[in-house]
Amino acid sequence: MNKPVEENNVTWFNGYLTREDREKLHGHQGVVIWFTGLSASGKSTIARHLEKKLYNLGCSTYVFDGDNVRHGLCGDLGFSPDDREENIRRIGEMVNLYVDAGIIAIAAFISPYRKDRESIRELLGKDRFMEIYIECPVDVCEARDQKGIYEKARAGIIKEFTGISAPYESPDTPDLIIRSYKEDATAAAQRVLDLMEERQIIKSPAVIKPPLVIRPV
Repeated sequence: MNKPVEENNVTWFNGYLTREDREKLHGHQGVVIWFTGLSASGKSTIARHLEKKLYNLGCSTYVFDGDNVRHGLCGDLGFSPDDREENIRRIGEMVNLYVDAGIIAIAAFISPYRKDRESIRELLGKDRFMEIYIECPVDVCEARDQKGIYEKARAGIIKEFTGISAPYESPDTPDLIIRSYKEDATAAAQRVLDLMEERQIIKSPAVIKPPLVIRPV
């Protein structure tokens, strides 16, 4: 138990329903699909395609995106190594609650340090954490970058930028490697889905929802 919690006499309350009860309700396991890779490598795009496929199978999902989380939960954090570590720690605690609720949490974060990603695996348990490495060369990511952040990083305007002025540590043993510079996002999402079925995280549902139509914003 961490010290602040211990000192304030905070205790964990176990409810009357278990994770297994909630999983029965959803019809699948609660798990985190963790996409890691450089900025503009395709993490969020593939994550959204996966979400749509899972929705069409009747699964309960939610996508956590790096930029979105930094608007709220982690809005007070910068990009120093310590802040990056705290960013991932908070996200880990959050997705852990979603897994306990029996939901498929899809996380798309650069998460550049192996030790931080491993801490999430340890928190959730290896059977509840799938690490998907989106491999993409820096020059391809730069060419895709519509926000101009790589250009700003090259110019020194953005500090501590992963792949330029800060390191990225690729996974040693990811559950799946997607080479997004060679592979279509829809096909990549299908490969993740196939792996989830292979590991029996999801099963063919009795009722399939009508296909989700994504309308342009």
